[in-house]
Amino acid sequence: MMTVSDAWTRVPRERLLWMYDRMTLIREFEERLKRLVETGLPVGATHYYAGEEAVAVGMCAALEPDDWIASTHRGHGHCIAKELDVRPMMAELYGKDTGTNRGKGGSMHITDVRHGMLGVNPILGMGTTHAVGAALSAKVLRTGKVVATFFGDGAAGIGAVHEAMNMAAIWKLPVVFVCENNGYAQSTPVEYAVAVADIATRAAGYAMPGVAVDGQDVFAVWEAAREAVGRARAGEGPSLIECKTYRYYGHYSADDTRTYRTAEEEEAARARDCIKRFQEQVLEFGLFTRDELATVDDRNRALVDEAVRFAEESPLPVPSELYTDVYVTEG
Repeated sequence: MMTVSDAWTRVPRERLLWMYDRMTLIREFEERLKRLVETGLPVGATHYYAGEEAVAVGMCAALEPDDWIASTHRGHGHCIAKELDVRPMMAELYGKDTGTNRGKGGSMHITDVRHGMLGVNPILGMGTTHAVGAALSAKVLRTGKVVATFFGDGAAGIGAVHEAMNMAAIWKLPVVFVCENNGYAQSTPVEYAVAVADIATRAAGYAMPGVAVDGQDVFAVWEAAREAVGRARAGEGPSLIECKTYRYYGHYSADDTRTYRTAEEEEAARARDCIKRFQEQVLEFGLFTRDELATVDDRNRALVDEAVRFAEESPLPVPSELYTDVYVTEG
């Protein structure tokens, strides 16, 4: 697994602050949502991203604003890293008309193409196929755009993911495949389901570069992402980045991790928290003061407070809108 201890030295200070802002906003959003769900907010199955923030933020920090991403069922973090407004995101979770999908999609369908978010996709691994389509359009239209697509260690065995990687390699499409290996496919440990030590080694089968990085180190993710995005934008084709990370909570909101994880394992993972490591590193080298970081924390708490108020005060969709923007494909 590649580690990049000095990658932070190549990140502009403004971008460093953006990384911290996005990671802490994701954490605040997810922790608040978890409390809301536990006190009765009826949002359906919800997959929290807390613990994995460095992956989404490190990847999106290497992208341009008009690049695209395709997400997974655990997609709130990807959305926030791509700078979606948390107010319509929260309203969507409340099922309100002001939501990103007019209250019709919920947690696993958040989409905002204006910000390059092609969509949160609940079907395992299928965001990779959407990414290939978007990347093909970028190549044909010569827009210079790059697409990053996220999937988990469980989805790494899905046929569509391999078909997508193969097609992207054949056509040299500008795609970055990002495997978020959090160690478990629902409750199945990765070592029970994956024959290789690093999923990144599978890239060789598609003649593309593959690298495994510490997914709890936002700088390591950014360094790998920057290289992969550069290759893609230069017309050199796709790459695979495997980020070794950890989700703090269950597979979904009602999942009890104690049936398959020990308290000691979870404590060890939290000791390597990506936000805590960022704070320690930038403070040690004097890049920011504690007050500067605290200002970001306070602002993000206020943003999530505002998002909850916005969602609670927004109207529900009216019955006449039931079939608006809903499509059915015959066949």
